[in-house]
Amino acid sequence: MKILIQKFGGTSVVDEKARTAVKDKVQQAIRSGYAPVVVVSAIGRKGAPYATDTLIDFLKQVNLSVNVREQDMLMCCGEIISACIMAATLQKFGFNAMALTGGQAGIITDSQFGAARIKNIKTDDLRHLLESGVIPVICGFQGMTENHGKFTTLGRGGSDVTAAALGVALNAEKIEIYTDVEGVMTADPRIVKDATILHKISYAEVAQMAQQGAKVIHPRAVEIAMRRNIPLVVKSTFSDAPGTLITSDISGLEVENSVTERRISGVTYLKDLVQFRVQLDTKDASSGRILFEDLAAAGISVSCLNLSESSSMFAVFSADAEKTVAVLDEAGFAYTVNKNCAKVSVVFAAVRGFPGLMAKFVSALADNKIHILQTVDSDTTISAIVKEEHINEAVTALHKAFKL
Repeated sequence: MKILIQKFGGTSVVDEKARTAVKDKVQQAIRSGYAPVVVVSAIGRKGAPYATDTLIDFLKQVNLSVNVREQDMLMCCGEIISACIMAATLQKFGFNAMALTGGQAGIITDSQFGAARIKNIKTDDLRHLLESGVIPVICGFQGMTENHGKFTTLGRGGSDVTAAALGVALNAEKIEIYTDVEGVMTADPRIVKDATILHKISYAEVAQMAQQGAKVIHPRAVEIAMRRNIPLVVKSTFSDAPGTLITSDISGLEVENSVTERRISGVTYLKDLVQFRVQLDTKDASSGRILFEDLAAAGISVSCLNLSESSSMFAVFSADAEKTVAVLDEAGFAYTVNKNCAKVSVVFAAVRGFPGLMAKFVSALADNKIHILQTVDSDTTISAIVKEEHINEAVTALHKAFKL
């Protein structure tokens, strides 16, 4: 039995026309000899009546400090509605389909509500359904605790994680992630009109793109699939374009004819950041350690970290800015705050050993009069903190400079 996981996002199940397109993709899989397992997200996006954010807003109108257990329970309703509607659609067209919650599909998680981790997937019932010719339509984004069977959610983008975890547990031949774009692109097409589709990319590159802000797939889903080397394909529900193949085998990739003589993956961005510049005590070697221990103890995640003997620069999301200020004030650090910032990144297969990348990066922004507040790099990325008002110009400039 060849098992294929097909995950459909919220825009793929938003109305009858979209759900009919999903039916067509499921039918194509069956005709190709696959036993499909369908994973769905909640219907629509914020503002739509059954979208996850809409449900959260409804609950917060009642109680801003609602217990996370109850919040997870309500958030799961979006996917339950979606699974039932999608299963009913398939049944209408003559397919034997069954809607399942994450727990009914055997997905067992820890009890960290709002950001649960999958501990195990019990696949016996799913395999029995598949062997009986039933198409499971499974709620993404959710699972169930082992004790007492409480609903849990897996965090933003959790439906991708559900699909990847099911793919590994069922030893699927492939995992298809359906969305409203035709694949992983070199930049956000809403910003860069001539952004192109990457037809093939490595797990590591696409995971890095996702971590740096590209919203096409959850990085945890990539990491899970990579463990078993199960190919991922990102494609559109609404076209027959082949999409982007994500795999460990990147042979056959075209070499980018640039100063680096190698292919560049894309340009990504993250908004809603606040940059902090903190003065450290040069006479106390433990000053930096104390700073980051205090931030960690407060549950604050930092990025874009630069650390020197006398100072440190880092960024946090705006939601953590007030808490960060409180930590710094309590510890007695002197600091400055730069609000309304964003991070723009260029993602490569590798940065080391290719002179000129930083020069090209800085020149592209400087030529467009975009002031760099801070840079940070790794083996696969070069990033800069800029003012959020300049992020569209920065993405466009870098996309052009690196000839994507």
